Amino acid sequence: MNKISAIASLTLLTFLFVSLVIVNNQLLDQFRVDLTENKVYSLSTGSKAVLKEINEPVTLYFFFSDTTSKGMTGLRNYADRVKSLLKEFSQSSEGKVVLKVIDPKPFSEAEDQASRFGLTAANLGAVGDPVYFGLAGTNAYDDQFTIGFFDPQKEQFLEYDIAKLIYQLSDPDPVKVALITDLPVSGGQNPMTGEYTDPMVFFEQLSQLYDVEVVSGSATALPDNTDVVMLAHTKSLSATLSYAIDQFTMNNGRIIAFVDPHYESDPMAMMGALEPNHSSFELLNKWGIDISSSIILDAKLGLDVRSQSGGVVRHPGILGLTAKNLDRKDVTTANLEVINGASFGALTLDETSALNLQPLLTTSANAVKMEASTYLQQSSPEAIQRQMGDASASYILGGKITGKANSAFATPPQGSEQKHVSNTNGLKLVVVADADILADRYWVQQSSFFGQPIYTPFANNGDFITNLVDNMAGSNALISIRSRGSFVRPFTTVVDLELKAEERFREQEERLQLQLQQTEDKLAQLQAQQDQSGSLVISAEQQNAIDEFIQQRVEIRKKLREVRFELERDIAALGNFLKFINVAAAPVVLVCLLYLAARMLRRRAGKQWMGETE
Repeated sequence: MNKISAIASLTLLTFLFVSLVIVNNQLLDQFRVDLTENKVYSLSTGSKAVLKEINEPVTLYFFFSDTTSKGMTGLRNYADRVKSLLKEFSQSSEGKVVLKVIDPKPFSEAEDQASRFGLTAANLGAVGDPVYFGLAGTNAYDDQFTIGFFDPQKEQFLEYDIAKLIYQLSDPDPVKVALITDLPVSGGQNPMTGEYTDPMVFFEQLSQLYDVEVVSGSATALPDNTDVVMLAHTKSLSATLSYAIDQFTMNNGRIIAFVDPHYESDPMAMMGALEPNHSSFELLNKWGIDISSSIILDAKLGLDVRSQSGGVVRHPGILGLTAKNLDRKDVTTANLEVINGASFGALTLDETSALNLQPLLTTSANAVKMEASTYLQQSSPEAIQRQMGDASASYILGGKITGKANSAFATPPQGSEQKHVSNTNGLKLVVVADADILADRYWVQQSSFFGQPIYTPFANNGDFITNLVDNMAGSNALISIRSRGSFVRPFTTVVDLELKAEERFREQEERLQLQLQQTEDKLAQLQAQQDQSGSLVISAEQQNAIDEFIQQRVEIRKKLREVRFELERDIAALGNFLKFINVAAAPVVLVCLLYLAARMLRRRAGKQWMGETE
C-alpha cells in the first residue's frame, strides 16, 4: 500500500511540475522579475520612451544560426542574452514591435533572406558553415536598417544599438546637419600653393551618412529643418546667425562645437603665425562655458615629430589621446583607441553655471598650460619642453554639457522675427577644445590606387566625429541611454582567492627559485672545474658534491611544482564546491522539500479520511 502511495505521489508531483512549466511558458512569459545587479534584462527609461514614440508597426528579424553554432558556448550564451532583450523590447512596445526569430540554416530560404538584408556571415562553424548573428528591421514604409553582426565586445551598448535601430525605423527621415565653418571642408584652392585640394575626409564621411549643408559664418540663418548644428573653428559669426544658433539651443537643439585656442592646420598658421589662430568663444562663454586661451601641453601624450636636425622628438603640444584618456562608459568614445589633435584648450564651466559637464577627452596627470603667444614663439619641440616647468595637472579637453543655461541675448537683434526664448533646462551640447582633430593630416594617410585617392585612417578621429553626430541626432530618449551593465559577471571571489594565494605562496616560490639558481650555479662551477682540469677521473668527494647538488635541484623543482599547485588548489576547491551545490546539493534539497510537502499532504488527507470515517 505504501509503495503504491509513493508511486502515486511521485506521479502527481511529476504531473504538477510539467503543468507548472507549461503554464509558466504559455501564460506567464510576459511577466518577469529582473534580479540582476545592473538590471541587464530590463529596459531603461530611455528605451521605453523610444518605444512610445513609435507611430507605425516595426518588424524585427533576429537571425541566429542556432544549427551551425553547436559547441560555441560563449556565442550561444550571448545570443540568448540578445534574444531576451529583443523580447523585452517587443513585450514593452504594446504590439508596435513584432519580433521574428530565424535560424538561417545553410542553403535555406532563411539564409537567402539574411543575405538580402545584408547581414554579415562569419565562417565559424566546424566545417566552415556561415554563422549569422544579426538584426534586421523594417517599417510600414519599407525602410530597412540592420545590425550586421552583434559584437560581444560591444555588449555594454547592446540596448543602445537596438534602441537606435528602432528609432531609425520610427523616424526614417535623414538627419540634417548644419556645418557652420569657413574652413575649406569641401575642397578648393590652397592659397599658399595655388593647387586644388580634395574635400576634408571627415566632411566626406558625414555627407555619406547625413544631409550636410555647409553654412558660412556670415550667413543670416540656419537651414530649415536642422537637426544638429556643428561649429567647426568659427572665427566670427554674424549677429543674426549667432542669435539663430542661440535660439536653436534654447529650444533644445543639439550643438557640437569644435573650438580651438590655435588652429594649427590653417596654411597660414603652418607657415609660422605670430598671433594665435583662435576660434570665437563668445556664445559658449555667455552660456557659462569657458575655453582656455592657453594651450595644453602633455609630454606623456605627445606624438613623435621630425625635428629640425632630422631626428625624431616628442612634441608636447601635438597629442595622441589613448583609451585611458577617453570615457569608456560613453557610447561615442567607448570603442575608440586613439584620437590625435594639436594645441588643445582646456574645457571648464563658469563658477556660476548650473550646467553639468561629462568629460569625454582628458589629458594625463602630467599636463600643463602655456600661453598661446608663448607657444608660438618657441622654435622647436625641445624649446617647448624646456618651457613646460612642473607638469602635474590634468585637464578636460572635450565633454558633453547638459542642464540649465540662459540665452546669450537679452533681446532679439534688430530685424529678427523669431520668438525669443530666454533659457532652457535641457541644453544638449558637446564641446571639443580643438579643431585640428578635423584635419586630415592628424588621422588619415593618403595614397593612390589607379589614380584614385585612398585614405587609410591611423587614428579614430573620423569615428569620433561620426559618433558624436549619430548620438546627438537621436531623440532625447536615445541620447539618455547610457552603457548598461555587462551580462558576464566577473568571478570576484576567484580573483580574491588568486590574490590571497599569490601573497601566501609568492615569497616561498621566490626563495625556492633563488635556491635553485644558487644550486645550478654551484653545479655549473663544479662541472667547469672538471672541464678545465681535462681529467676524465674525478674524486669521490667531487662526485658526491655533484650528486648532492643534482638531488637538491630535483627536490627544489618538486617543491616549486607543489607551490604552484597550491596557487590553484583553493580555486579548484571552490569550483568543486560550486559543482557539488549545483549538481548534487540543490536537487537533493529540492527532492527533500517535495518529499516533506507530499508527506504533509498525505497526512492531511489521512486525517480528513479518518474524520469522515468516524
